[in-house]
Amino acid sequence: MPTVLRSGPYRIYFVSHDLNEPPQVHVDRDDQSAKFWLAPVALARNLGFNAVELRRVQGLVAEHEPQLLEAWNEYFRRSAG
Repeated sequence: MPTVLRSGPYRIYFVSHDLNEPPQVHVDRDDQSAKFWLAPVALARNLGFNAVELRRVQGLVAEHEPQLLEAWNEYFRRSAG
């Protein structure tokens, strides 16, 4: 599960077996987790974040979307080769 970005208490990463799904990231803080699709950023699943923090996390993902997409493409291009 490569970590792509750490920002404050948040760890943003993707799961290597997610190759068959559209680009996405997972965001964890403590025992809370959310999954966001990329391009465009959209919530796929939320496990524990309240609405206010979830909006903050989604904003963080949107802010870094180009970097996250680049990391996704680079990782999975390497994995496929």
